[in-house]
Amino acid sequence: MKANTKRSLTLACTAVLLACGSEPQEQVPAPVEQQPAASAPATSPAMISLRDVAGRWIMRAWAEAGDSVPGYELVATADTVGWTRTFPGRSPVPVRVVAVAGDSIITQSAYESVLREGVPVTTRTVYRLRDGRLVGTLVARYQTTGPDSVLRIRTEGDRAP
Repeated sequence: MKANTKRSLTLACTAVLLACGSEPQEQVPAPVEQQPAASAPATSPAMISLRDVAGRWIMRAWAEAGDSVPGYELVATADTVGWTRTFPGRSPVPVRVVAVAGDSIITQSAYESVLREGVPVTTRTVYRLRDGRLVGTLVARYQTTGPDSVLRIRTEGDRAP
């Protein structure tokens, strides 16, 4: 190596070592008006219980694509027994409460599809109570070998008078 190259390499290494080994400078806090405002603590959704939703609900429904689908009446009880879903002109369908956790109630039911005559469907619905309304999402799984075996639906309802 040439002397100039060795000298340059030595100076560069020395500069790096000095920079790494030097003590950090004391940081002066920013004036109060320049400090970021403390954010309010996030509020978590209220816990839900079956008692909160017990009663009759008139539910409306829309497919994700925006198409309206038949609404239904939901009867919810204060426990996991006796829940039903009734479509217009049909007998009540049993609804099984799968879980109650946090702000959600998860249900499942199986019946003959209202949209696809003669096709069995299993639905899983997640309900939440928002501002006195029962809102949620429903996933319908059709027992078919063809395409479009899953339909996602939004639901919203009010307590029946």
